[in-house]
Amino acid sequence: MTTLPDSLKGKLVTPGDGRYATLRSTYTTRHSPAGVLLPRTPQQVVDAVRYARDRGLPVAVRSGGHGLAGTSSNDGGLVIDLSGLNRVDVLDERSRLVRVEAGARWATVAKTLAPYGLAISSGDHGNVGVGGLATGGGVGWLVRRFGLTIDRVRAVEVVLADGTLIRADAEHEPELFWVVRGAGAGVGVVVAFEIEAEEIRNVGLAQLAVEATPDGAPVRQWAEYLAQAPRELSSAAVLLPYGRTTVMQITAVVAAESLRRARPLIEPLLAIGRLLDHRTDLVPYPALVPTSHLHANVGQQPSLSTNSLLTMDDAAARAITRAAGGPQRALVQLRSVGGAVNDVLPTATAYPHRHQDTLAVGSVFPPQGGAALDAAWRGIAARSDGAYVNFESRPDRAAFDRIYPGETGRRVAELWRRYDPDGVFRPALLGAARGRVGDRRR
Repeated sequence: MTTLPDSLKGKLVTPGDGRYATLRSTYTTRHSPAGVLLPRTPQQVVDAVRYARDRGLPVAVRSGGHGLAGTSSNDGGLVIDLSGLNRVDVLDERSRLVRVEAGARWATVAKTLAPYGLAISSGDHGNVGVGGLATGGGVGWLVRRFGLTIDRVRAVEVVLADGTLIRADAEHEPELFWVVRGAGAGVGVVVAFEIEAEEIRNVGLAQLAVEATPDGAPVRQWAEYLAQAPRELSSAAVLLPYGRTTVMQITAVVAAESLRRARPLIEPLLAIGRLLDHRTDLVPYPALVPTSHLHANVGQQPSLSTNSLLTMDDAAARAITRAAGGPQRALVQLRSVGGAVNDVLPTATAYPHRHQDTLAVGSVFPPQGGAALDAAWRGIAARSDGAYVNFESRPDRAAFDRIYPGETGRRVAELWRRYDPDGVFRPALLGAARGRVGDRRR
């Protein structure tokens, strides 16, 4: 048996250790790994990768454990848990350059940057780890104004499968830098990011509820308004069954420092359907991803999720409303994209989806399973024009082809094999397709 390096002594948690119960699982899935390694420095990550390789066991990498696929742990293998790499440092206030380690949570990032008047658009939940989100995309509360999280990444530090630590940016290791922004899970362990933050302290926050009629009109009107609204406005919505009807709960965020500027952007949303309730406030940016979100992930939310990127039309809006209110009753979440997201060329990063205006996410919960999710999502899948890796809980080749279509997929697969030829970190996305309902092959 390979000897544990001195640098990792006391940092290997195995069954029987009191810490194991809170480290074994992810947010959606209970697991039983042989051990969990807890490095605290990039060099210790190097040692952890070499140790895991030498042991010949399956390797999972975890930044926060919030990934819906549950792949940041495993059964019988080793988990490299990055929670000890959680520093957040402002490198240069003038250029707003921030170094964020991969194990930090976004609530902590927002709290640390707030005194500088800075923020990073970074998803919608404070407990999500930096690493998983910032290598997949990052659809945050300021997405239409500032783009995806990956669009603000200026450099990365990566431990490759052979234990090499590399810093990559647009001029040094550009191919590695390209693939990390959108498909980073297949090349190694990203331990830190240099991100260009934005100057923002307060945001307008509106929360409202409207009736989602079966004809899909409120969903379509929501997307149509967001598609042409000022970029300061971003929004998310959840469709929930309510008696015999469906309610659309909308959250709207305006990158503005006063309610006087925020309210005019929010007011058109109040007219998209029968208004049930609404409230508008001015809040500090960290209130959107608060530290109250922080918690351990112990498999507490078993679920299955899938998603579709699309350009909203009448048929898509009706299918989305039907998925939420039909017999399968999937939980449907919507997020606005477009705006600054679509300023970036499709070839600039490994996230190629730069023309759609809406991200739709569907989830089911036990006892419902994959068949129920596929049935609920069939109409939406027919309108789908792509997918986002971080909201797919069944990673396989069919999902890969939707997430990384065409030339992007060929380039991603080639780079995964180049940087990890032995498949130490190879995602299940390169496995066999399961042929789920609605998959559009390319």
